[in-house]
Amino acid sequence: MSGNSTMLDSNEGIPKAKRKTFWERVWAQKDLCLLCLPFVIYILFFNYAPLSGWLMAFQKYRPGTGLFDQEWIGLENFRMLFADPNFLRVVRNTLAMSLINLTLGFVFSIGFAVLLNEVKNKHLKKIMQTVSYLPYFLSWIIVTGIVLDVLSPETGIINQLLMQFNFVDKPISFLSEPKYFWWIVGFSNVWKSTGWGSIIYLSAMSAINEELYESAEMDGASRLRKIWHITLPGIKPTIFILLLINIGNILNAGFEVQYLLGNGLVQQVSQTIDIFVLKYGISLNNYSFATAAGIFNGVISIILITLGNKLAKVAGEESLF
Repeated sequence: MSGNSTMLDSNEGIPKAKRKTFWERVWAQKDLCLLCLPFVIYILFFNYAPLSGWLMAFQKYRPGTGLFDQEWIGLENFRMLFADPNFLRVVRNTLAMSLINLTLGFVFSIGFAVLLNEVKNKHLKKIMQTVSYLPYFLSWIIVTGIVLDVLSPETGIINQLLMQFNFVDKPISFLSEPKYFWWIVGFSNVWKSTGWGSIIYLSAMSAINEELYESAEMDGASRLRKIWHITLPGIKPTIFILLLINIGNILNAGFEVQYLLGNGLVQQVSQTIDIFVLKYGISLNNYSFATAAGIFNGVISIILITLGNKLAKVAGEESLF
C-alpha cells in the first residue's frame, strides 16, 4: 500500500492525513471547553494557588514579611513536629475517631439501605427516606446541642433510662469521661449521616436485575438469603469505590464536633490534627509549625488512597484510577 494518505498510525489505527492536531480537537469541542473554563479557573485559584503557602513549613515564618523573604530552615519544623508528644497523641486520636466513623458509617449506611430496599410500600419508603435525610442538613452546632441535651447528667434521656431500669445507681457524666468520647463522636456522625450515606447504596441496588430475585424466590430462598447472595454482591463495586474515597480522608476525623463537644476533662482524647493546626497556627501564631502538620495530613491521605487503589486493583475490584 503506497502513499502517506493511507498510512495507519501504529497506536491508534487512524490514517495520518485524517488525524487532527491537539488545537483542532480543542476547537471542535470549543463549547465544552468554554463551559469547563470557569471551573478550571476556580480550581487553579482556590485549590492550587493556596498551595504556595506550603513554603511556610520550610521557613521560620514572620508575619509582615514577604513569603520569599523569610528565613529558610529546611525540615526543622517537621523534626519538631515528630518530636512533639502532643502531635503523636493528636494523630492517635484522629486515626481512632476516623476508623470508628468509617466502620460505623459503612455498617449503618449499608444496613439502612438494605432495610429500605426491602420495604415494599413505596409511600412508606419515601417517607422513611425523607426523614432519614433531614439530620444531614443540620449544622453541627445544632447536632452537638442535641447530643449535650440527650447525654446531660441532670435531664438527659439516656441517664433517665439507665436509672429507670436500674443499670446505674447515679447519672453518668458522659462528656467528662475520656473513655466515652470517641464513641459519642462516632454515633453522632452515624445519626447525622446514615440517611444521606444510604442514597448511593439504594441507587446501586436499584440497578440489580429483578429477575435474580425472582429466580431466587422460585428456588425457595429466604429474604436473608437474597440479601446475602444477591443484594450485597450487587453493590460490592460501589462499596469498594466509597471505601477508597473514605480511606483518603482517614486523617480527616472532623473538626466541629470534636471542638464543640470537647472540654478540658477530655482534651487528651478530643484533639484532632485540625484542632492542633488551629491551636498552633491561630492561637500561638506558629504558622510554620501548623503548616508542617497540615502537609503531613495531606501527604498521608494521598499515600493511603494510592495504596488502597493499588490493593483494589490487585484484588480485581473497582478502583478510582
